[in-house]
Amino acid sequence: MRTLYVITHPEATHHVEGVVGGWHDSQLTPAGIRAAVSIAQALRAQIPHGTEVELHSSDLRRTLRTADEVAELFGVKPILDHRLREKSYGEAGGKPQEWLDRRFVPPPAVGERMDHDEGVEGAETKATWAKRIYAAMDEILQSPCEQQIIVTHGGSLTCVVASWIKMPIESAGYASFRAPSGSITTLREDDFFHNRQVVSLGDTHHLDSAQAG
Repeated sequence: MRTLYVITHPEATHHVEGVVGGWHDSQLTPAGIRAAVSIAQALRAQIPHGTEVELHSSDLRRTLRTADEVAELFGVKPILDHRLREKSYGEAGGKPQEWLDRRFVPPPAVGERMDHDEGVEGAETKATWAKRIYAAMDEILQSPCEQQIIVTHGGSLTCVVASWIKMPIESAGYASFRAPSGSITTLREDDFFHNRQVVSLGDTHHLDSAQAG
């Protein structure tokens, strides 16, 4: 039985500074680091000792720092993959959120949404974003390892889950799977029917201890 634990990195500097994330290489805040420790501990409590585990991560600093906490508890080395990054917002990355808000062109309610131009120079379309994450997921799932951990970003979680349930990319224009920062989403495929289940989406119970600290 294959289980994927998909982590959305916890609080990073771009969250508290009010700037656009995307490919802007922000770092975890002190609160984010405490949350990353809690994430690692929660996973260690769920996955039996002695079980083979693979750890895949976006290569940005905020996800890599989160993955490092997991890697330490599991004794594994993270496999870095730039395809697991957040959506690129082009020239808006690292600029004040209000700068992007003034220029952003939302997708139409009806019509072309995947290749929609959001009006920001260098920004990825949803189609480009989804294709790279789908490709990363296809490669991750070629491994026979049955316990896999993926560290990614809040926006990119939508593409990870859509890929997991085999939603065609052309049908993903309206898809949105929302999860808080620092959450764990659990995905499972059974060995008999090979059905793919979303066991939990965006669970944050493990963060209670981090917030208390």
